[in-house]
Amino acid sequence: MIPLEQAVRASTVLSAITQRVAQSQQLLRLTLPLLPPPLRDQVAAGPLDDGVWCVLVNNPAVASKLRQLAPTLLQALQGSGQPVASLRIKVRQHAAG
Repeated sequence: MIPLEQAVRASTVLSAITQRVAQSQQLLRLTLPLLPPPLRDQVAAGPLDDGVWCVLVNNPAVASKLRQLAPTLLQALQGSGQPVASLRIKVRQHAAG
């Protein structure tokens, strides 16, 4: 059996997915310091597709605050050379328990 890392590198599809995940995580790392501390653990990186970065949030209140901050976040990301044209904020659906 080949190691997972080697299999990912050998597959163009898996390699592309891995790169997209890493890029999205990088966007999150750049964004978190710009958020108020109480929001930082309420936000997660979602997919980056064609310049639209999806930011996942835990509830509608966080989504509302992030929408207010979106112009500042977008400007900071673009200023650091990131290929983000817009942000999409999505509230995560939690499973009923």
